Amino acid sequence: MAGDEANRGGILQSGVVNIGRLLVSIFVPAITFLVLWGGFIFLRDSGAPQVVITVVAILWGVGGVAALYLVASWMIYRLPIAWRKRFEPYLFVGPALIILGWYIVLPTVRSLYLSFFDKYGEEFVGLTNYIYVFTNRTMITAFRNNLLWLVFGTGLTVLLGLIVALLADRSKIERYAKSFIFLPMAISFIGAGIIWKFIYAVRPESSEQIGLLNAIITSLGGEPVNWLIMRPWNTFYLIFVLVWMQTGFAMVVLSAAIKGVPTALLEAARIDGAKELRIVTSVIIPYIKGSIVTVSTTILIITLKTFDVVYAMTQGLDGTEVLASQQYKQMFKFFHYGRGSAIAIVILLA
Repeated sequence: MAGDEANRGGILQSGVVNIGRLLVSIFVPAITFLVLWGGFIFLRDSGAPQVVITVVAILWGVGGVAALYLVASWMIYRLPIAWRKRFEPYLFVGPALIILGWYIVLPTVRSLYLSFFDKYGEEFVGLTNYIYVFTNRTMITAFRNNLLWLVFGTGLTVLLGLIVALLADRSKIERYAKSFIFLPMAISFIGAGIIWKFIYAVRPESSEQIGLLNAIITSLGGEPVNWLIMRPWNTFYLIFVLVWMQTGFAMVVLSAAIKGVPTALLEAARIDGAKELRIVTSVIIPYIKGSIVTVSTTILIITLKTFDVVYAMTQGLDGTEVLASQQYKQMFKFFHYGRGSAIAIVILLA
């Protein structure tokens, strides 16, 4: 009897200790997070120069995340193996889920709520904002342009990426060609928009042209062209910027997939008398179909959210509006939160 009571007491004591360790392993990382958060609040409210704040914030953020991980890891490994296996996934995945919920789920729910209210978010207006989205002339133009971006932007990017990947595969200049074509990926969308705005730039015929295209045209005796107001071609000129930027991404992914095609399969097709074009269409493309779908899906998502290039180059004027630019204008220019939220929900569902 005394031995049983001692065993029960030992088990109870062990359980209490383990529960205490579990609580500590939760609260210590939480306190660490609050300290990091307080540091960012202090930086925000400090009067230090912007450069100093930026550098310290980067160091504090990177170091803080590392410290948070190390503290959480150290605490969770103090638990028994059975408890550790049970709670370890929640401890490390939990913060990411909380952040996703805070920055994605809550704003989505808030936008859905506001989409049924008026400009100021005070009076319930039902589906009025959605009726505006699908009947307003400017919005219809935005839908049309988004469709053009989706079809031509995605199609041309994947097609050119595939062609370059095939032509450069195992050639002597493969490394240099791929590096050159991949370079635009290092430029932000805003940066690319500004670059191409200068390329398309136009000045009066009597003035010296600073735009590359018009400088070439006028040097050959032609008249300068205002590329960005030529409807509907101006939308295609903007789409070309996306194609220029993303072809390198498509090329790299598809090139890696092409290198995975078994050499024996290609040799067997050649022995059977298949020409190179037939090998590409009947052997290589079917084999890398999964990679083509992956690249196409990625580019589709990018084109659906297109905003930076349009806003940097035309601000949506002259028939170049897209859904994202209209959503931005409704929210931050006209301050119509109902319509802006409705457009955001349409983009989300699309």
